Amino acid sequence: MTTDDAVRQIMDSLDDRVEIARRVAQLGLPDCWIGAGFVRNAVWDALHRHPRPTPLNDVDVVYHDRADTSYASEAALAALVHRDFPSERFSFRNQARMHHRNGHPPYSSSADAISQWTETCTAVAVAWTGSSFDVLAPHGLDDLFALVVRPTSPDIELGRLVARRVEEKKWLSTWPLLRLEAPLTSPDMA
Repeated sequence: MTTDDAVRQIMDSLDDRVEIARRVAQLGLPDCWIGAGFVRNAVWDALHRHPRPTPLNDVDVVYHDRADTSYASEAALAALVHRDFPSERFSFRNQARMHHRNGHPPYSSSADAISQWTETCTAVAVAWTGSSFDVLAPHGLDDLFALVVRPTSPDIELGRLVARRVEEKKWLSTWPLLRLEAPLTSPDMA
């Protein structure tokens, strides 16, 4: 079994995530994926043998649409899907505009944008195909399945950001088998 297959198997076993992915797919957004904790947490929960899925902070939906880069469209999409899943918080982000916020050159696709996310294990997304999930992992899935938290680049500031995220989100309390890999530095280090 490939790691792509393992992600599919884990995601297919979570009825709530399948229903969310089906609903998002019905929107017909271009180059649309659900990523970050939606996938990462499910895999980590399975590897830690958690009896129930860890609650999601939010559902990160990304798409790439140069035709409408308005924030209002993103907010409308989130409100629309939230009506069907009122216990979930949705974050829709059009990656055709997110480069402005992130200080990067324009992203050519959702995959390009996801490759810039903070950790390799977080730079993972899925899309509902009608019968299962497609998997998008610009940095591969090795770190995700090895329970390794590693920045997507060697930039020291990114390492500090990752260290802060691990601490603030209490990842090590929730998933104690995680391993933090360089170049992480403590957020209070100069």
